[in-house]
Amino acid sequence: MESARMKPHPVLILSLLGASVVWGYWPVLAEMADTWFTNPQYSHAYLVPVFSAYLLWRARKDRPHGDEGPAWWGAAVLLAGTILRLAGSYYSLTWLQAYSLLPVLWGAALLLSGWSAFRWSWWPVAFLFFMIPLPYRAETLLSHPLQQLATYLSVYTLQTFGWPAFQEGNVIVLNAHRIGIVTACNGLGMLILFFALAAGVATLVQRPWIDRAAIVLGAAPIAIISNVIRIVTTTMLYEVMGKRWGDLLFHDLAGWIMMPIALGLLWLELLCISWLFVSAPSEEAGELDFSQQEAHLEYARR
Repeated sequence: MESARMKPHPVLILSLLGASVVWGYWPVLAEMADTWFTNPQYSHAYLVPVFSAYLLWRARKDRPHGDEGPAWWGAAVLLAGTILRLAGSYYSLTWLQAYSLLPVLWGAALLLSGWSAFRWSWWPVAFLFFMIPLPYRAETLLSHPLQQLATYLSVYTLQTFGWPAFQEGNVIVLNAHRIGIVTACNGLGMLILFFALAAGVATLVQRPWIDRAAIVLGAAPIAIISNVIRIVTTTMLYEVMGKRWGDLLFHDLAGWIMMPIALGLLWLELLCISWLFVSAPSEEAGELDFSQQEAHLEYARR
């Protein structure tokens, strides 16, 4: 009885763990927050920890209640995260230090309450991946192909609508106007945002795993289509209404306009998935139909 009274409260343990993680990762978290504030590609990242906390709360019925002991495999996972943290600090790789936060949290969950805590928290912790800025080399490798693709598809769309546009490198030429598709317009920010959005939607909807995978994979075409719509609309405004209105849409309103368009495309994707993939009837429904058929046969015999 005395040992049960002296057992630490789970809230106290979690508070101490959270304080330790914040203290150990404070320089990394501060640098990430600065990137979120200064880089528009990661302006959504502030909402990622909030959504992860919501996922934990949403699955609160599955949370561990202290009956299961610690899983000592967590020590190995925690050690791996610590090694990544030290290696990132030694080689000045902020992205590696940030990614090391995920195994550290998984290892801590295993050590605190075993595999039940890991099953409860693994996906909310994994979702924190979307708040971590990509490595510079990854951004560089993705930037140029996305620029070329956005320029080509935008010119093709304009020509399809009958506008006399053509491509010069990453520049769209339309009569007297030259609209450059610079690095900031390559759609990488939309790609990152829509992958996070699609993963969140796939988590919340009650659908089979193949439907959820299709939702996540659909994030890339939605991001590309949304960026092309933005560029084409801006180019048309430059031609019809002048540079002032084109700059207004391109720099000030594009971010607000693209989100409803992306949500609409995501809704259409969900609609198409519901048409293409029909859920199989449950066993309970099958048993109910069979019992109803037996009742009808019995009534016919009478």
